[in-house]
Amino acid sequence: MRHDVASDTQLLAAWLGRVPYEEAWGWQRALVAARRAGAIPDVLLLLEHPPVYTLGRRGRAEHVLATPEEITSAGARVLWVDRGGDATFHGPGQLVGYPIVDLRTWRPDAHAYLRALEAALIAALADYGLAGEHDPAFTGVWVGGAKIAAIGVRIAGWVTSHGFALNVSTDLSYFSRIVPCGIPDRPVTSLERELGQAPPLAEVAEGVAQRLSEQLTRRLCWTSPTAGPLGPLLQSAAAVVPPAGGR
Repeated sequence: MRHDVASDTQLLAAWLGRVPYEEAWGWQRALVAARRAGAIPDVLLLLEHPPVYTLGRRGRAEHVLATPEEITSAGARVLWVDRGGDATFHGPGQLVGYPIVDLRTWRPDAHAYLRALEAALIAALADYGLAGEHDPAFTGVWVGGAKIAAIGVRIAGWVTSHGFALNVSTDLSYFSRIVPCGIPDRPVTSLERELGQAPPLAEVAEGVAQRLSEQLTRRLCWTSPTAGPLGPLLQSAAAVVPPAGGR
């Protein structure tokens, strides 16, 4: 089935709760194939992960500062993945967003897409009274010089995967075991640190989804991850685990 004009006006969003990294990675691959075939509209998966460190295609092993034993004792793992960027951490209290977007129906421009992700996150932070900033030297979003959101994407055939990670109530001590995003001299922060308390993760997810739909000029539509157009795709991809070294 090919995509039609109506499907290209939607951003189908789903809140999935806490999901193991490899499971969400498999979902993304299935959704990318479906989006490329025109079987689904653009999709935004919103979730959090159990503790895991990931390194992208440009990642450097020395940016993981802790030993394997220290990583294990912290309840985390290290995975090499096929997004752009360097080392980052994902864990409870962090809002992770995976937009599956056909840029041919929006704007086939990787840099414009990255700026749209940043703009959406900055707008969502403004809803909480925080002044998020874009740094021309580094992709991501910053508050007072500290990184609050990391961005690392994959674009293949103009269809996107991977995405952003916004620290809401994340345990920031995990970042001390890596060089976050390969930038040694910049701290990290979270909504909880900046506001004094953390808003609910699902509430932040709703705001980010709305702001991203605005940036992409899409109509936001919420769906269940177990029903509707996403259910069969996510269920069929559940048994597909990408290779741990897949760069």
